[in-house]
Amino acid sequence: MNSEKNSFSQDLAQAFSQLHNEQEFFRFLRDLLTRQELIELTKRWETAQMLADKTPYTTISQEIGVSSATIAQVSRWYKKGLGGYKLAIKRLQSPR
Repeated sequence: MNSEKNSFSQDLAQAFSQLHNEQEFFRFLRDLLTRQELIELTKRWETAQMLADKTPYTTISQEIGVSSATIAQVSRWYKKGLGGYKLAIKRLQSPR
């Protein structure tokens, strides 16, 4: 099952990598996810960006409307994950 799971994840990552711009990426996400899943994913991303800016949990919770448990989970992945959040944030901050 793990190899099957990894294969599906790899296929999804490859699909993402084939998209050429923000519009294509958004169209794919919108087809892939329900509206609510897209909202939750966006909130996690906003949370990660605010954590990178060292925004207090209470401010994040008030501004985005996420629970402290969600903030803690994103913080855990931001600090000790595979570096995906940090990489994406760094690339967005870099001039093109």
